[in-house]
Amino acid sequence: MDAWLSSGYPLTRRHPPYALTVTLSCIFLAFRQGHFIMTTLGVFQGIALFLMVLLLTKPVGEYMERVFSKQHTMLDLVLSPIERFIYWITRVDPSEEMAWKRYSLCLILFSLVGSLALYAIMRLQHVLPWNPMAFPAMAPDLSFNTSISFVTGTSWQAYAGESTMSYFTDMVGITVQDFLSAAVGLSVAIAIIRGFAGSKVESIGNFWVDIVRSCLYIFLPICIVGGLVFVSLGVIQNLSPYHVLTTLDGTRQIIPLGPVASEEIIKLLSASDGGGFFNANSAHPFENPNALCNFLEMFCLLIIPAATTFCFGRMVKDQKQGWVLFSVMSVLFFVGFLGMYAAEQRGTPILKTHHIAQESSPTQSGGNMEGKEVRFGIANSALFETVTTDVSDGAVNAGLDSFTPLGGMVALVNMMLGEIIFGGVGSGFYGMLLFVVITVFIAGLMIGRTPEYLGKKIQSREIKLVMLALLPTVFCISGFSAWAAVSPEALKSLGNQGVHGLTELLYAYTSTASNNGSAMAGLLVNTAFWNITTAIAMEVGRFTTMIAMLAMAGSLAKKPSAPASVSSFQTNTPLFALLLVSVILIVGGLTYFPALAIGPILEHFQMIAGKII
Repeated sequence: MDAWLSSGYPLTRRHPPYALTVTLSCIFLAFRQGHFIMTTLGVFQGIALFLMVLLLTKPVGEYMERVFSKQHTMLDLVLSPIERFIYWITRVDPSEEMAWKRYSLCLILFSLVGSLALYAIMRLQHVLPWNPMAFPAMAPDLSFNTSISFVTGTSWQAYAGESTMSYFTDMVGITVQDFLSAAVGLSVAIAIIRGFAGSKVESIGNFWVDIVRSCLYIFLPICIVGGLVFVSLGVIQNLSPYHVLTTLDGTRQIIPLGPVASEEIIKLLSASDGGGFFNANSAHPFENPNALCNFLEMFCLLIIPAATTFCFGRMVKDQKQGWVLFSVMSVLFFVGFLGMYAAEQRGTPILKTHHIAQESSPTQSGGNMEGKEVRFGIANSALFETVTTDVSDGAVNAGLDSFTPLGGMVALVNMMLGEIIFGGVGSGFYGMLLFVVITVFIAGLMIGRTPEYLGKKIQSREIKLVMLALLPTVFCISGFSAWAAVSPEALKSLGNQGVHGLTELLYAYTSTASNNGSAMAGLLVNTAFWNITTAIAMEVGRFTTMIAMLAMAGSLAKKPSAPASVSSFQTNTPLFALLLVSVILIVGGLTYFPALAIGPILEHFQMIAGKII
């Protein structure tokens, strides 16, 4: 038992279980303060999902560390020959090391080629195979937007997938980019970790090797197994033409089919590409047929981002550092889930006034079921939307536009914080490291010592790079939202006027600049204005943060790593975790509170006052 306790889990006599104790305390307090408005079963589902992720964080994180450290794995016998063949045919030297500038250049060129290839496929899909419904070529501005969307891992969809894209575009275009964009995000995170862990070195790894090993050793094996599991649960997988049926009243109905399971598993596992085969995404019964499948989808979204924290602890040779980050993410995750669940379960007062919602219902207690699937209910909808906005993924199983103002605000805040709560594959983790550097810097100012993290001094260059990583996304969200709010062309797309319309605008640019991809369906975004501006927001949100963080990794890798002294500020303690949570909330609050105040917060007070607009 002692050996297991000391093996890396945060469950030792000297170091309490930060994640479990703090998160369960938050659950207890929120449950009591909410006057039991949330059902016991609903809260239990959130706890069950968290415990399942916690259980597998260590083994998956260990495996990831072995893959990127080029240690022996159980899949070497099968995958090593394939890996060597890829290097041979592409003329890549796997032993070559790269500094951050060359790593960044490879990243940019790789993403550019991917965008051009996907754009060409969409523009030529009418002459390419596997197009049984004879869909025409996609419009230039929509193809431009969509190519950038999936290459940046955003999966923002300004179209209905089942009525726009051929099977070839879905499988060879979209699904391939699901793999590659996720591999890019994970590779960059690993390279940044190498920079934090290195000492007096120039290299942060080899971009091409990281990409190949991410796809071969991590995503592909899990996707093969996961795809088969989804098929067994009822997710469809075929290349058949759509079924055209005649209903009982004589109308014509088209039943869309397609290779859904193979796309579904990677879009979830990548935790960055949430574009659904169907316009209804994971609310569609062909894509998410039952509660078990719904639970596994949420698990797939969380597991690799969560395991990255353990991988980080192993690579920097201090496992407590990884568990501190995991604990902070866990606390923020439960705060968001409980906040959204409470808001949706409480429902809309004006409906209760008109006796539309029955408070006597033993399961809903007058909750807001508008826009939600009956087979999932309020708890699973709130949990799914919390997860998907936490992990930079656009998958949804309910209509976000129908959430209460405070429920929608939780989703907004999750994205505005940089989707660092577990986050997308790679992207959320290095977003969290960005806040770690800010926290260390503030702590150094408070105690009058030179800021240090993992034995590296945090100096003016690192703080400047943090600002370069943080501010462009803020400018995109605030600037484009302000422009759209006064642009007649943009306002034509609004399905709602007043405060909720402003929230829809704000959500659109927050989602694209944060590389999330979810949307409030009341906004029609397939216009030239929206396709171009959201594409710019996606590129800025993805690449400015990546390159700035790679530059920081290169800067830290060159510095010597000094052992901690008595005067060093400890960053692997509950105190630092608390300070980190505070900095995240304060920075996010100072940055976005004015926009939230005139958006969802004002809409909430209007709802209480009985106004619907």
